Amino acid sequence: MKEPDKKIIAKVHQWLDYADEDIKMASLGIDAPGESLNRLTAYHLQQSVEKNLKAYLVYCGIDFPYTHNISVLLEFCEKHIDIPAEIADAESLTPFAVSARYPGEDEEVSKQEVLEAFEIAIRVREFIRTNLKIR
Repeated sequence: MKEPDKKIIAKVHQWLDYADEDIKMASLGIDAPGESLNRLTAYHLQQSVEKNLKAYLVYCGIDFPYTHNISVLLEFCEKHIDIPAEIADAESLTPFAVSARYPGEDEEVSKQEVLEAFEIAIRVREFIRTNLKIR
């Protein structure tokens, strides 16, 4: 695959920057006292994973559907890259896209779940950046 043009690279960087902003917000939530921000922290971690995967899809020139479903995005990515199990685990973050934002859908999210989601989000971030051929 040839490297995308400058406009595509700029768009990829935007997706990556937004993904990093979500990680930063999640870090603030993790450091907050008590359990009160776990739901929103989990949401930002899901968003980071989603945006990192979408950055890779933009890089590959793949049109992807409007979705928050990590499994769907991973399937699109698999057309261009082997997805190891430790990255495929990111699909477990999908429910946080909805349950964290809407009353009636909100389930309790434990600190342990947030910490596990954070580890997954960091793994996905590093995996995507390692596989992008841009600076």
